[in-house]
Amino acid sequence: MHWSRRCSLLICLALTLCTTAAAQISYPWISEDSSGRATVAQEDGDTLDIASPDGLTLWLDSCLRGTYTVSFRAQVLTGCDSCRLSDLNCFWAARDPEHPDDFFARSAWRQGWFDRYNTLCLFYVGFGGNENTTTRFRRYHGDRYGKDDPRVKPLLQEYTDPDHLLRPSHWHEVCIHVGHDSTTYSVDGRQLFAHELKPGEGDGYFALRLWRNHIRVAGFRVTKDY
Repeated sequence: MHWSRRCSLLICLALTLCTTAAAQISYPWISEDSSGRATVAQEDGDTLDIASPDGLTLWLDSCLRGTYTVSFRAQVLTGCDSCRLSDLNCFWAARDPEHPDDFFARSAWRQGWFDRYNTLCLFYVGFGGNENTTTRFRRYHGDRYGKDDPRVKPLLQEYTDPDHLLRPSHWHEVCIHVGHDSTTYSVDGRQLFAHELKPGEGDGYFALRLWRNHIRVAGFRVTKDY
């Protein structure tokens, strides 16, 4: 199944936004696909099979505000032509400083090209990037677009040891929490990164960011705290 820029039928079935009142609301995703050939298939209820020949960003079509947790399990597939053990990445708290009231105003222009996300303000983790040699945490400052990379998206922390990289055939449990004054990123119950937040700095959009790989995602969940 091929995805257009706005495609909501399939993935909204696998996403649940939960509140403390136990209400459940489904939200669609918005695809920015540089290849135009990314595919998504649903398997076993809440499991999604996602293949991206090039750059693919899947934005949750809902701005998350206040305190919340994004959690999911993901497996990076190996052993096939389209499989590459690399780049289980994500963006969160994303905002467009040029279009503060319409985050998707430049969606067609971004179109999955990685350097164009430098125009956004966001947090980024590249889990198993660079052919699974690095796991990096960056803070993007879109209002500095056009400057050198260390100013636009400074590297906050990095791991290069195998204990912090992707494992073949392993279901990684990813958890991103945005609290009142900090945000954290954890894998398999272990916190890898943390960063202090100013008021409102954790508000914004979440995305899965893939590049030339094939993954499965299961149990995607957003829990909103009130």
